[in-house]
Amino acid sequence: MELVEERPYRFRIDPHDGMRVPGVVFASRDLLSDAEQSLEQVANVATLPGIVSASYAMPDIHWGYGFPIGGVAATAVDAGGVVSPGGVGFDISCGVRLLAADCDRQGLRGMLPAIMDGLGRRIPRGAGPGGVWRLSGQEELERILRGGSRYAVEQGHGEERDLTRCEDGGAVADADVTQVSERARERGLVQVGSLGSANHFLEVQEVAEVYDEPVATAFGLARGQVCVMIHCGSRGLGHQICTDHVRLMDRAMNRYGITVPDRQLACTPVDSPEGRAYLGAMAAAANYGRANRQLLSDAARGVFRRVAGVRLSLVYDVSHNLAKMETHTVDGTPRLLCVHRKGATRAFPPGHPELPEDLRDFGQPVLIPGTMGTASYVLAGVPVGDAFHSACHGAGRTLSRHRAARTVTGRELRARLERAGIAVRPKSWRGLAEETPEAYKDVSAVVAATEAAGLSRTVARLVPLGVVKG
Repeated sequence: MELVEERPYRFRIDPHDGMRVPGVVFASRDLLSDAEQSLEQVANVATLPGIVSASYAMPDIHWGYGFPIGGVAATAVDAGGVVSPGGVGFDISCGVRLLAADCDRQGLRGMLPAIMDGLGRRIPRGAGPGGVWRLSGQEELERILRGGSRYAVEQGHGEERDLTRCEDGGAVADADVTQVSERARERGLVQVGSLGSANHFLEVQEVAEVYDEPVATAFGLARGQVCVMIHCGSRGLGHQICTDHVRLMDRAMNRYGITVPDRQLACTPVDSPEGRAYLGAMAAAANYGRANRQLLSDAARGVFRRVAGVRLSLVYDVSHNLAKMETHTVDGTPRLLCVHRKGATRAFPPGHPELPEDLRDFGQPVLIPGTMGTASYVLAGVPVGDAFHSACHGAGRTLSRHRAARTVTGRELRARLERAGIAVRPKSWRGLAEETPEAYKDVSAVVAATEAAGLSRTVARLVPLGVVKG
């Protein structure tokens, strides 16, 4: 795949083999050293009907299902633009939530082991069933699918700030529960309020560096402060919704005269019955993911309050696996677009009307989790953000889980992390080994590339004190 370097940290793939727009990749050459497969996916995405501007990729790009992880693409609804479940992924509304404590690390002196033990007992995780909330049945599940975090807060699992500091005010409005299959409901019924497995985690962190004091203050962050970061999504319910609707779209494409270079890019027009059905089901899964993180926040708050008398306040909650209807200017004209972000974070600029009033002057918080033993970052949206105001979502995987587990055992990794002062509460040794830091790119290099490419600006760096893993 030939890459043309347009400027530092921005590469172009010229249209070829059916590409309707160019590919644009924001990265350094070092970050792209193993990206050949994922760059082919960038080119494949550029063939989608109705795509505008470019098929974009973030600095944490790596191979995914259909779209690369770190992929961003927008299609114009008024030009037959399509929606593709592969542009969202199986873990619909996977995202990150950051909470800030009303104390610094010194304030937890001697209490961190008890906090980690409490979190280890209280936070459900792993691949199977289990969750914070035991639902009464299908009716209550539907309330979550429609109401997301709002419903959880109404039921006493949070506070009003949890909604104002959450993307979409805690719930996507156009969820259609009738498009959620019985099997998806069965899976969702028993997993509400759980981390899951793989790269999902709950991490206790310290703000190690502040790079932009006014913005950090507006976000509620200060050097030395203790934070809690939660990374999880819509669990089996979201996975089943993606599976169901990929199959439906794969069968329907011929009716719309659509061909794609990879069947994993199955798609239909946004305004088709299949497109509307997927978007309604996806929104329901997004609300499930928001409620999931809300319930885990409530559980973490209980542990901090009981053990240390510490309060946790929400900084922000944002998804990085969604397709959203947004208006953006394309070639000088505002257009309604279906913006796919798969492993990419929305990064709205200062002044954007969808941001809460207390953050509007500073830009949207962009939450970038790192890997165990390294660091995570908080960034902010910038006025002239590219790729429809999108940014990276994490470090970006370089080793498969199987290969990662062959490099270290879970016990060895835990011992190494604890020697570095990081408490670890794993669900399984194998799951811990699969997420060894060596399996990922250097998150600091990814964040530096994101800022250098003009996608967002760095606000703070957070380092881990303890991690709860599936």
